[in-house]
Amino acid sequence: MGMNDRLLFIEDDASIADMVVEVLQDHYTVDHASTGEDGLEMALHTHYDLMLMDRRLPGMDGVEVIRSVRRAGITTPVLMLTALGSIDDRVSGLDGGANDYLTKPFDFDELLARLRALRRGFAAETGKTYVGDWLLVAETQSLYDPYGERVSLTSTETALLALLAESPEHIFSRTEILSTIFSPDDTPGTVDTYVHYIRRKTDHGIIETVRSQGYRLGLGS
Repeated sequence: MGMNDRLLFIEDDASIADMVVEVLQDHYTVDHASTGEDGLEMALHTHYDLMLMDRRLPGMDGVEVIRSVRRAGITTPVLMLTALGSIDDRVSGLDGGANDYLTKPFDFDELLARLRALRRGFAAETGKTYVGDWLLVAETQSLYDPYGERVSLTSTETALLALLAESPEHIFSRTEILSTIFSPDDTPGTVDTYVHYIRRKTDHGIIETVRSQGYRLGLGS
């Protein structure tokens, strides 16, 4: 999680939008839409890691946007901003597909904390793992680049990336990787071969070579 995470923010009030975008840009790559219609168009055609939207928007309101997003099969977590004390807004937002809500006026520290919690929870529930700015979905042996394009992996490539992602700061020796993923008959060269396969499909920086020690998770591109 971090600057490579892409967030869609839908808010029609320019003064609020400017302040929130300024804060969010220190933590996310932010796209802002001032109408529900524009926000929906962006959500349907761009991969986002998080969405933040006002409940009451002119024209297509926040609940309509969320329902349309969910009907399109997009499961990106959504934090909805609601009017202070408006229980109806909260209930309709959650029923419409929002994952959480925050009432206005809000504290920026709480906003950021709720977004982080949504991101962590979504990754845990869906079995998704973030590999730098790439997204690994082990169940379907898929890796998605920062723009949402899918790269198909083999079961061995998936297992290798998942292992490195479990402990991103740890340097895995070839022997350690062999004993976890491969058969006893394989050689250290087998590890190098599969690292090469993954890099060829994605980006060289997705796996970092630590000289004389082994491999660890890289930052991707």
